[in-house]
Amino acid sequence: MQQRSRVLGGAVAGVLAAVGLATFAPWPSEATPPGEKTVTATMFERKYTDVAQACTDQLGPAGYGYVEVSPASEHIQGDQWWTSYQPVSYKIAGRLGDRDAFASMIRACHGAGVKVIADAVINHMAAGSGTGTGGTQYTKYGYPGTYQDRDFHGCRKSISDYTNRDDVQNCELVNLADLDTGSDHVRSTIAGYLDDLRALGVDGFRIDAAKHVSATDVAAIKAKMKDPGYWVQEVIYGAGEAVRPDEYTGIGDVDEFRYGSHLKSAFQGGALAQLKSVADGKLGGDRARTFVDNWDTERNGSTLTYKDGAAYTLANVFMLASPYGSPNVYSGYEWTDKDAGPPSDGDGWTNEHAKPEITGMVGFRNAVGSAELTDWWDNGGNALAFGRGKAGFVVINNGDGALDRTFTTPLPAGTYCNVVKAAPKDCAGDTVTVGDDGTARMSVPAKSAVALHLTR
Repeated sequence: MQQRSRVLGGAVAGVLAAVGLATFAPWPSEATPPGEKTVTATMFERKYTDVAQACTDQLGPAGYGYVEVSPASEHIQGDQWWTSYQPVSYKIAGRLGDRDAFASMIRACHGAGVKVIADAVINHMAAGSGTGTGGTQYTKYGYPGTYQDRDFHGCRKSISDYTNRDDVQNCELVNLADLDTGSDHVRSTIAGYLDDLRALGVDGFRIDAAKHVSATDVAAIKAKMKDPGYWVQEVIYGAGEAVRPDEYTGIGDVDEFRYGSHLKSAFQGGALAQLKSVADGKLGGDRARTFVDNWDTERNGSTLTYKDGAAYTLANVFMLASPYGSPNVYSGYEWTDKDAGPPSDGDGWTNEHAKPEITGMVGFRNAVGSAELTDWWDNGGNALAFGRGKAGFVVINNGDGALDRTFTTPLPAGTYCNVVKAAPKDCAGDTVTVGDDGTARMSVPAKSAVALHLTR
């Protein structure tokens, strides 16, 4: 939901003196997604019935560990995508499906071996007044059965100064009613909503607009829950801003927005060599969730998007091959109007999560696990290669011509499937042979990649 807040805050300059910030011991529940399958697919604005089908047909077979779904709450009416981020109650009664559809989706995904992360909007309620998608009559600061005027912060104006912590966390994000998350009643109500989703089977949460809730309040809400599960928080870094992403790492993972911007710079600037140090200046890899883009960044121009074609796909290949962070594959829909909501039928979805290049790399990620980066090579321009321990090797050619050379790999001798082009059990001729000395001659076409890994 921080598309507009990032635009406002990104221009802020100056240096803020350190302030006294609460610190938190790491939570006993895992900060990075637990299990061997750590790749998430974000199915932005997909109906819950469609997500259930995707889990069964695509995500489970590909080896995704998690699927992130858009908010499960009643919201304002309208066709725009952002209506989902203006809740009017915590009933599951939005355009994506009702409570039964949501619960059925969780059962289907779990049956396919995929865990579910729910996008949770807890910083604010809606602006304006009207009737919600579930029939709730609401006014700003008045949401029957959920909140009333006293449950909101006293600052009733939009955020204007991102160097001012109080302004960022107590005033209103683009005029949305800002919840007083310091209130015990508000904390308990939010925790109750999240506990209900957990009771339905949700495995974890993406905390929307966490930057606009103090870390103290986020931690207090989490502490009120019976079993909070996995958490990842949306906290956008801004130079000179008062609120920093690292304030939230003791609570759970944090979306690392600088990562997507770094990839855009490298893939559009002809300098893939800089990706060798992709972790520098960012959150620790054990607390960072990485992504090439999301619904906010694809609209504000700060990252690559599906409109960048092959470069976008190759950036996802790199993310899934690199050991830094926990990767999140974004799968949205085509748009020209930045406010446009999701397609009303089956046409218009990008289906990034199901592209063979991406599903092959999900398998690569699962195969190499946490193996260290080895055997780095780059040509100082649009091509790079590296290994993952003794388990995998990848070559990325973002150039305009074929890349033909002998590479030194960490792999044992043998013939391997190029999983960017073919499934490991059906190579269809897309193979690479590694010699006894670990070298392999490869010809990698322009705007393409090769990825090899041992099979388990």
